[in-house]
Amino acid sequence: MKRRQFVKSSLLTTSAAGLLHPQEQTASSQNTAPEFYELRIYTLKSGKQQKMVENYLQNAVIPAYNRLGSKTIGVFTEYLPQSQSKLVVVIPFTSLDEYFSRAEKLGKDSAYQQAAADYLNAEATNPPYERIESSLMRAFADMPKLEAPEKKPRIFELRRYESHNETAGKKKIEMFNEGGEIKIFKRVGLTPVFFGETLIGAFRPNLTYMLTFDNMEEHDRNWKTFGGDPDWKKVSSLPEYANDRILSNITRMFLVPTAFSQI
Repeated sequence: MKRRQFVKSSLLTTSAAGLLHPQEQTASSQNTAPEFYELRIYTLKSGKQQKMVENYLQNAVIPAYNRLGSKTIGVFTEYLPQSQSKLVVVIPFTSLDEYFSRAEKLGKDSAYQQAAADYLNAEATNPPYERIESSLMRAFADMPKLEAPEKKPRIFELRRYESHNETAGKKKIEMFNEGGEIKIFKRVGLTPVFFGETLIGAFRPNLTYMLTFDNMEEHDRNWKTFGGDPDWKKVSSLPEYANDRILSNITRMFLVPTAFSQI
């Protein structure tokens, strides 16, 4: 069996068995199937590489992916980077089949191949990037679809919550869904773009989510409001949701959208 078919079959079987998370049943009961997301991070060493990858994303990837059904693709650079900025890409898929068939479809897409020629045919002595870190995620039950904000100047916060084992990781996802944390986020102004459980990728088990704000002042103000919210205090005080029981590490990145980003 080919590797791609094996991985797809394994994920579908696991999801059907409800072993990844009970959110599948919850989303089904809401008649809303959860999306899947690829989170792709390009590590770059120069402005030349950044320009090549941005051209590739703008002129080849986004038009082709839009034609194939991924309508809202986000492309971001780091906010106030300390050195050469990374490029962060968020690509939604309606199903695992759509995700796994994408490469084959692109291989047959002549418009994509032509637009991507410089990137795809770059020589080893002149690479377009250093490395790509990629994760496949499934959306949460209480936010099964990506919600793109209004297009205007804004910042984004990408946060990853790592857990020490799978049981703890599921518990943190439960806290967002059944525990009501997503609803609290929305009420206090921590405006989410997506929530995803990482199925394939680094630093597992983890969940990743993206928030958006008008500016850093709003970011700081709304996180402070969240910390003092009575409902949040009630949920976070439950022993089963204590951070030292379900979280082992938190990382975050601040991002700004490129001019051609669809988020």
